[in-house]
Amino acid sequence: MAERTALLDGPQRQGVVQTVLDNNPGMEPGMAERIVDEATKFVLTAAEFPQAALTPSRVVDEGWHGLILHTRLYKALCARRGGYVEHTPGYDPENYDPAILTRTQAMMREAGFTPDEELWTAPDKPLVTVAAQCQHGKDDGPIIVQPKPKPNGG
Repeated sequence: MAERTALLDGPQRQGVVQTVLDNNPGMEPGMAERIVDEATKFVLTAAEFPQAALTPSRVVDEGWHGLILHTRLYKALCARRGGYVEHTPGYDPENYDPAILTRTQAMMREAGFTPDEELWTAPDKPLVTVAAQCQHGKDDGPIIVQPKPKPNGG
């Protein structure tokens, strides 16, 4: 799958994949790689389109959590396409809107990425069970993109 830009280099990617594996005992390494790649595409898209009200699936959110734990990498990743993408967990199981996952995938395509559609399922139909129990989903949800600071504070 050719992407508009490379996602993460080998050592960066492997570090985040290992974090996802550590948080999800028994997960196949190939699945963790897919999840990290999809979370990377999601974060780059959210940074590029801060007004789009995007949200990850529960499975993709697991990869987002892995990325966030690698703070320097995550900060640099967000800066590649825009501002820092804040994450505030939501745990309300009613906070699910199927249309937002469809819209998120459409915006990922607009950003030049091909979504791994198997990872974008409803929270009650995940491809794989993950440790992340966040439930993002409302348009006024917990994802906030912080704009890039202006040079010299101006």
